[in-house]
Amino acid sequence: MIARVPDVAPSPQRSPRLTALVVASALFMQNVDSTVIATALPAMAASFGSDVLRLSLALTAYMLSLAVFIPASGWIADRFGPREVFRSAIVVFCAGSALSGLAPSLPVLVLGRVVQGIGGALMVPVGRLVLLRSVPKSELVSAMAWLTMPALIGPIIGPPLGGLIVTHASWRWVFFLNLPVGLLGIVLVSRLIPGGKPSGRRALDAPGLVLSGLALTGLIFGAELASRPIFGPELGLAILAFGLGAGVLYVRHALGMPRPVLDLRLLGVPSFGVSVLAGSLFRLGVGAVPFLLPTMLQVGFGMSAAEAGLVTFSASVGAIAMKPAAGPLLRRFGFRTLLLWNGIVSTLTLAACALFRPDTPWWMLHGVLIAGGFFRSLQFTSFNTIAFADIRQHRMADATGFYSTMQQVSLTLGVVAAAATLEASMHLGGRATPAIADFSTGFLVVSAAMAASVPVVARLRPDAGSVLSGKP
Repeated sequence: MIARVPDVAPSPQRSPRLTALVVASALFMQNVDSTVIATALPAMAASFGSDVLRLSLALTAYMLSLAVFIPASGWIADRFGPREVFRSAIVVFCAGSALSGLAPSLPVLVLGRVVQGIGGALMVPVGRLVLLRSVPKSELVSAMAWLTMPALIGPIIGPPLGGLIVTHASWRWVFFLNLPVGLLGIVLVSRLIPGGKPSGRRALDAPGLVLSGLALTGLIFGAELASRPIFGPELGLAILAFGLGAGVLYVRHALGMPRPVLDLRLLGVPSFGVSVLAGSLFRLGVGAVPFLLPTMLQVGFGMSAAEAGLVTFSASVGAIAMKPAAGPLLRRFGFRTLLLWNGIVSTLTLAACALFRPDTPWWMLHGVLIAGGFFRSLQFTSFNTIAFADIRQHRMADATGFYSTMQQVSLTLGVVAAAATLEASMHLGGRATPAIADFSTGFLVVSAAMAASVPVVARLRPDAGSVLSGKP
């Protein structure tokens, strides 16, 4: 149901930065929630008289809900209007949060997480679409810098925040805290985000939505199960093969449709295609950091959850410091040059984490993490901006849905790749618990994936995105 809240006409002088902050606040809520629950799982399991393994259904249900519904976001935004859908997505997300927080049993919790996933699946791509349609291209770099922060900061502060909530309150507050933030977001969207008429009534590609949902579910869920030795690799590989088969069927279907739910023809737009491929490789490393770093600090270094949270927050400091630098750097170097060299530096700062040891000086540890947060955030912002440089307005909804789908898949697969590498290194070393060397291997593997994005970036034209960057 699309929420209808009485609107106050937005001022024509409204700052694009304010629009970006409103959208970013809602996305921050979604990004923190998606990671904070991992810390609360043991307490939730004890509350339901279950085990943590069964409680992982709450994580999987959310992830699969995202995979199924993100591809439909473009059609829904075109059908009902971006602002209406974005506002309604916040309503749905808050409803799922309330249901999860009040859940008396595991099945009700899983249902609540599914509802949250539906809201989150619409908030991310449609929030980006709201920004793209309301901010002038000359100010898009600055606006995207604000929008990038939730994706980078949320997964970093989520785990320590979850630890504090579980330690000093009930795990149910993990979900209840979303409600005041969501209500504020609904009011701000109604007052500050410009409205717009629906841009079309095209038919929903229902077969494509089913096939893409099966493909993404099979790929993500299969890869996750394959990385968990407790299930055995056979089940995961079978589901992975099913997902690949559904993916092949979807490609055949999409190429014969004028407006499929995920339009592969958008990859033919050079700036978009390069951003999707290179950005996906880069985000494999970004997605792995919130899993590898806190786990290494606690399991490998013996830090408490609070101590590890303070260390990992250094990466968020770097991401925040990047915001005022993005515009000037892009004006000076342009997208292609900056993405090439910043991609190399980002890879080196991530690989440097493989050298961390318990006796590493604190200033060096924090310095590498702050620098890594800065450069990864700059790369993230640049990819998210150049991707839409050459997309026409009438295809913007399709492009944001496609891009958000690939972003979610690559970030999730980053965690899966890190976990699988950790398990493989432990197996080869004959260890039942991970050692520092296993974490080092994990960082090096995901750094290699990040490094693979650099040659792809070289395919961009030297003047790509010049209208956005302002580079002469």
